[in-house]
Amino acid sequence: MMTSVDTELIRVLADPLRLKIVNLLARETLCTTHLVEETGAKQTNLSNHLRVLREAGVVETEPCGRFTYYRLRPDVIAQLAGEFADLADPARSSAENKRACP
Repeated sequence: MMTSVDTELIRVLADPLRLKIVNLLARETLCTTHLVEETGAKQTNLSNHLRVLREAGVVETEPCGRFTYYRLRPDVIAQLAGEFADLADPARSSAENKRACP
């Protein structure tokens, strides 16, 4: 069963821009400047989304001079994927089960 932490993480990842950021960070560690270029989002908007992702534990930061680099935490994504896989297994076997209406 999914926990409130999982549902919060799903809510965080449901935003299209945050999901795009996660997809970009899945391929490489990027700084805010790169993410602005790749997404076309305004820097302040992007920073707010990165803060949400960081607070949710999806990304971690690495200071580098005057820049901050962001990297995806694959363990968090893998855990969430595992939760969905755990839901899929009983769903496959319960496709034939139907509760009768009263």
